[in-house]
Amino acid sequence: MFQRPRGTRDFLPDDMLKRRYLENKLREVFLSYGYREVQTPTFEHLELFTAKSGEGIIEEMYTFKDKSGRDLALRPELTAPVIRMYVEKLQMSPKPIKLFYFGNCYRYDRPQKGRYREFTQAGCELIGCDSPPALAELVSLAWECMEKSGLKNFNLRIGNLDILNKFLNTIGLTDSLKKKAIPLIDKREYDALRELLSSDLSQDDIDRLERFLQTKSIDEIEKQLDKDMKDDIERFRQILSWLDVFGIEKYEISMEIVRGLEYYRGMVFEIECPKLGAERQICGGGEYELVELFGGKNIPTAGFAIGFDRVIIALEEEGFAFPEEKIDFYIIPASEDVVKEAIEISMKLRNKGESVDIDLTGRNLRKSMKYADSIGAKRVIIVGKKDLEENKVTIRDMESGEQERVEVDKL
Repeated sequence: MFQRPRGTRDFLPDDMLKRRYLENKLREVFLSYGYREVQTPTFEHLELFTAKSGEGIIEEMYTFKDKSGRDLALRPELTAPVIRMYVEKLQMSPKPIKLFYFGNCYRYDRPQKGRYREFTQAGCELIGCDSPPALAELVSLAWECMEKSGLKNFNLRIGNLDILNKFLNTIGLTDSLKKKAIPLIDKREYDALRELLSSDLSQDDIDRLERFLQTKSIDEIEKQLDKDMKDDIERFRQILSWLDVFGIEKYEISMEIVRGLEYYRGMVFEIECPKLGAERQICGGGEYELVELFGGKNIPTAGFAIGFDRVIIALEEEGFAFPEEKIDFYIIPASEDVVKEAIEISMKLRNKGESVDIDLTGRNLRKSMKYADSIGAKRVIIVGKKDLEENKVTIRDMESGEQERVEVDKL
């Protein structure tokens, strides 16, 4: 017996109802903000991702050579492919450009709840505008995606990589040391961070870094910065003030947000769901620089990605009641000599927009009724020879148990 590969999943009909529900909700929100949907290939040239994705992701990629010897990779994320598409196809389009997507991604990771080797991302990219209100609107869009999904318990954290990087420079972190420190900052592993920095920085500078990372007030952050960072802090302050205009008042300022991809800069944010424990991050994004790296003219870009699978798990953990989809009619031919008429009735109802299944197995009425109940049919139409002689059928309401004879023409 064949089994699915480790880290992948099969989605049964009930699973797909949940997934289509969430996809439709997210699509509605993206469209309401003026974003347009795009799709990119499942695999791309390997160098698209090795250019600036970060060592962690490069090590996890599924890579292969095609029959012509070209190095290819299954996409580990979707921002780089969308920006590649922009550079290739959309550079001359009017700005700003607002794009959104849904797609499967692939990483050779250690499978666990909320972390898979094949997973789904939803997200968006804003190309050509980096004004404070535009960036605040991007955060608002992410927030509304979570709200409209039905999720109740989630937290927004927002930070700034330009400010963090300049602060790290002021305390003397070299680029190589910074590269090692950033993953520890991201995971909030302060003991390991202290150990890493102990031979290169003074204890005062290490303490200063910890205080900075754990400061949650923008005024207190500003007090710890050099005067040449005034423009960065003022821009960050403006973004935060615009969040109020969009109705987002509950968030945490965090200088610990560094993002796992090396192309991020400026404003960054994450949305977390506490119920998910270690895999609590369900959305993350911010400003980034990729266009020039991919051969395009430098232009502001920002976006975010949603961990689609984790949002579903979070909704399940909260006991969210996903909408059910029940079939409108299940048609049972009472005998073989009325199957033709039963099929004609099914086609008539489908043409009217009803969802209809029909029993074509030839089983008896009792078994057919049991099956109709198991698939959650709202109503059953029993097509009998005697009823048809009067141009009628019997309709049974599966919830109330009531039934009535109805003329075929009035269905």
